[in-house]
Order: sequence, then structure tokens, then C-alpha cells
Amino acid sequence: MNDTPPSFSDDLAAVEVQTTLLLETTRSLHPGSVHHPSLCPGWTRGHVLTHVARNADAMVNLVTAVTTGQQIPMYASPEARDGDIEVGAGRSMSEQLADVEASAGRWGRISSSLGEAHAGVRVEGRGGVMLRGGYLPFMRLREVVLHHVDLDAGFGFARVDTAVTTRLLDDAVHRLRNNPTTPSMTIRTDEGDSWSIGDGRPTVSGSRTAVLGWLTRGLTDGVAGDLPTLPFGG
Repeated sequence: MNDTPPSFSDDLAAVEVQTTLLLETTRSLHPGSVHHPSLCPGWTRGHVLTHVARNADAMVNLVTAVTTGQQIPMYASPEARDGDIEVGAGRSMSEQLADVEASAGRWGRISSSLGEAHAGVRVEGRGGVMLRGGYLPFMRLREVVLHHVDLDAGFGFARVDTAVTTRLLDDAVHRLRNNPTTPSMTIRTDEGDSWSIGDGRPTVSGSRTAVLGWLTRGLTDGVAGDLPTLPFGG
């Protein structure tokens, strides 16, 4: 893996690229498929698209907090977040597209105000988790890529560039290591990456994109080994 940390401009450029791909997929969807099941259990494509839009607005709140010092919650409340997704899920595909596009524009405009001076500024995210300003662009990148895959509309991790794939892999492993319920395992990729958790048994292997699909979404195609049960994703 590349140990050189990405800059704000790198992450923001990646968000723009991945958002463009998400919008292309959304424009290609049949209007009647808004109620089609997604890869998120219990969610339709309408739920996923609404969530992506509301997440953009939530990220706008966090960027505003980082750059101004105001105390602005990511979401008004957990109930409000869930309620907004449920209410928005039943809208037409054209409404979903317009919302994802408009909210992405709001994120794009305000995120350009982020700079290295904000990297260490801490703000409160969802569930009271403290986040650094330098992490926010990657947070948005992760949401866009993973939920694009969740649409189950032909876009997979194989279409994500290598730099983003490796960032997402490192992030997924980091989150697993920080979760006390994660079982032991060694994760190896065909490209030569290796991570160990606990005593390192069993070994799970596959290409980077296949392993990423398993770690984040429970997709087992192309992954070999005695797959343990993960606390999230799989």
C-alpha cells in the first residue's frame, strides 16, 4: 500500500469523479426501478439514493462546523435521519436524480473551502464520534462509492481506480481492527497486500476488489478461504 497520505485536493477530486459515475448510473436507471431492492438489507434503490443525498447535506454541516467553529450536528437526530430516508425513498427516479445532483453540488461548493489548516480540527459526527477535518473528504468518498455499488445496477468495485480501492481497503481493515467483536483472520490480496487481525487464522484471499466487496458488502465472488462472520459489511 502507498504510505503517502493523500491531500485534500486528492480526496476532493476523487469524490468528484465518483459522484459523476454515480450520477451516470442513476440517469441510466429505468424510472420504475426506484423500488428495486438494493444490496442494503431492507432498502430499495430509492432509499440508497435518498441516503446519498442526505449524507451530502450532513457532510455540508460538518464542513461548516470545521471551517467556522460553529457547533452544527451532522444530523438533527437519529430519528430525523431515518425519517428523511423513509420519506424520500418513494419519490420518482427523476426526483431522486435531481436531489442527488443538487446535494452533491452543495457539498462540492462548500468542501472547496477545506484546507490543510482544517486537517486537525475536530467536530462531532454521528453517534458522538469525534472526527478530524482531514477525514471528511474521505468520508464522503466512501459513502458515494459504497452506495453506488449498493444500487446493484452494474457498477462494481472493479470500476474504482486503484488509489481509491486501496484507501477503502485500509479503512475497512482499520475499522475491523477497532471493533472488539471482529474475529481473527489474515487478509491477503492477489496484489500482495496482507493484514492480520488477532491470531491471524483463518486466511481469506482474493483480488483487492473482491476482498473489498467482501469486507464492506459481504460479497463473496472471487474470495477464497474459510470466511468468518464480520461485524459489519459481510
